[in-house]
Amino acid sequence: MTQDSKFNDALERLKTPVQFLKGVGPHRAEKLAKLGIHNALDLIFFFPRDYQDMREVISIDRLEEEVPASIIGHIEESSLRNTGPGRSVLGVLIRQDELYLRAIWFNQAFLRKKFVDGQRVLVSGNPKMNGLRWEMSHPTVETLSEGEVFEGGRLMPIYPLTEGIRQPAMRKIVSSAIETFVEDIEEVLPEPFLKDHNLIPVHQAIRLIHDPLDKEEKEQARKRFIYQELFVLQLALAMRRNQLTARRHAKAITVDNRIDERIRKLIPFELTEDQNNAVLEVCNDLKQETPMNRLLQGDVGTGKTIVAVYAMLAAVASGCQAALMAPTEVLARQHVRTMGQLLSKAKVKIGLLTGSLTEKQRREVLADTASGEIDLLIGTQAMIATKVEFAELGLVVIDEQHKFGVKQRAALRGAGTDPHYLVMTATPIPRTVAMTLFGDLDVSTIRQGPPGRQAVHTYIGSDEQREKWWSFFRKKLREGHQGFVVAPLVDDSENSEAASAAAALENLANGELEQFRLGLLHGRMSTADKESTMKEFRDEKIQVLISTTVIEVGVDIPNAILMTIEGGERFGLAQLHQLRGRISRGNHPGYICVFADPKTEHSQERLEAFAGTTDGFELAEIDFKLRGPGDLFGLKQHGIPPLRIADLQRDGEILGIARKDARSIIEDDPMLTHTRWDRLRRMVLIRYGKSLDLSDLG
Repeated sequence: MTQDSKFNDALERLKTPVQFLKGVGPHRAEKLAKLGIHNALDLIFFFPRDYQDMREVISIDRLEEEVPASIIGHIEESSLRNTGPGRSVLGVLIRQDELYLRAIWFNQAFLRKKFVDGQRVLVSGNPKMNGLRWEMSHPTVETLSEGEVFEGGRLMPIYPLTEGIRQPAMRKIVSSAIETFVEDIEEVLPEPFLKDHNLIPVHQAIRLIHDPLDKEEKEQARKRFIYQELFVLQLALAMRRNQLTARRHAKAITVDNRIDERIRKLIPFELTEDQNNAVLEVCNDLKQETPMNRLLQGDVGTGKTIVAVYAMLAAVASGCQAALMAPTEVLARQHVRTMGQLLSKAKVKIGLLTGSLTEKQRREVLADTASGEIDLLIGTQAMIATKVEFAELGLVVIDEQHKFGVKQRAALRGAGTDPHYLVMTATPIPRTVAMTLFGDLDVSTIRQGPPGRQAVHTYIGSDEQREKWWSFFRKKLREGHQGFVVAPLVDDSENSEAASAAAALENLANGELEQFRLGLLHGRMSTADKESTMKEFRDEKIQVLISTTVIEVGVDIPNAILMTIEGGERFGLAQLHQLRGRISRGNHPGYICVFADPKTEHSQERLEAFAGTTDGFELAEIDFKLRGPGDLFGLKQHGIPPLRIADLQRDGEILGIARKDARSIIEDDPMLTHTRWDRLRRMVLIRYGKSLDLSDLG
């Protein structure tokens, strides 16, 4: 039998539906499905979320509330009390010399026959004082003979549960699956690799993670699986990185002193040190014949766009075209306007492609792009939806990368033949997340803001402070400044956002801001109305813009230094920071007040962090800590399956090692073609082949 056929046979066994496994059946199978458990393989890799330490047996008088413990005693008596239709309480009194503990179970009357008066038992659980007596709810009970010497228990696994399945049942189901199927799990890491990395073999790791004798065994098993999970992910990212570079060819775009001088003459200010460093990194990539794949991240207002403009002009100077994709039409049109002003004296033609163009306009833009008449094409996701043909596409820039998934990124690449690729984000990314979601990209970082930028003063306001804040807000408006009011999020519906903004406008026009010129901006407005409103705001015909979060990215009005946010507890930390970035664009101090009614400690922490620092990188780490990677960066959107056991916050050190190992292996063997990697390569493709577009590797 060949290795492939052995693997396929084992895989078929591991795919056995759970309902056919010992102790499950159709009814329990439905409940297990709610936990994402559908087959034997899912059960084996359904890891405990915690462990109950049953190794030390103590005296009842040493118990502490909610500290898991084990005691040995004799059953004094048991009683079953009905508390309603189908409801009951089973109580068992355990005596240990002159001390007593009561074990109780709700709605498990069938357990009564298990307990015999006078029986010696080991009872383990979380103790709680009820009156003058200790109690344990739903403890684990083991029968001991009178002569049996108990030398300590073990670490009892605690699994995530769903209604209708309790810990003892889950432990038995998992244990049975392991005994039946563990040998069908193949070891994907070669033995020398395991030794070099001090990792235990997979079969041993499976048994120990579900049934460790002590903490050392538990940690050995966890280390094996945490490393393997992160290592397989980093291999997939390294293979994708190789696909996007070594296996593709781009036109080398060389920036000499003459081109550099011509580009810098078009920029009306000196670049910061961070901007210059980013330009240098980009230019070093562009001059290669392998496509650049670079992430440019920076805090709000640090000038990422000008680095992208430099790169696009470098492409045009080399006879290529460049494309820029923005997440909203408002931002796409702002890019057209900004670049139009910058390039007013240059022979560079800019085109705009968005969903709101008429059919005639769209045809003209596509024709001019295909003929090469358009040098810079700026647009929204319409660039993906429309089949765009370029005369010679040299560079693709994506603004606000976190709003686009891997599939969209790949689809845009298909617009031309192996262009260089630069993505930007104004949402600073925690280090471990960058190594994961953007592991196929090189990273440039801009931290410095332009000279002359003033601080933004941030306040968290209460209802009692409203009058004082609005008085200050009006004072600044009378001095000639402008401001934003961000309407509260009611829910995720665009309709409710629009209604909320309209209601806020009406209230303010008849209240605190009745003396001022107000405008309205929300996602349901037509493109023409949005553009008209933004023009009036830029021209200072509108003093205060009442808006939803459509302004959070890129809107650049230097005279707008005021912002009021209502319902601040409903916004994420990164979103609040992006909104604050709208009033840090000019040479005057900014002022923002967030009115909020935090209902939870988590919400309060978020608001305090926002008021405590304006450093986006620091806030990103805090937000990551508070919310985790899934909420913060939309792992599903990026196409990456959720991690089973690794934690990007906790396991940063292991992630760094796994990344280094993966890159070293792929550098030496880009396709994992050596026979020693056969099983590992198969695992990488099964786990990430589809989501990271690695399927063409085999």
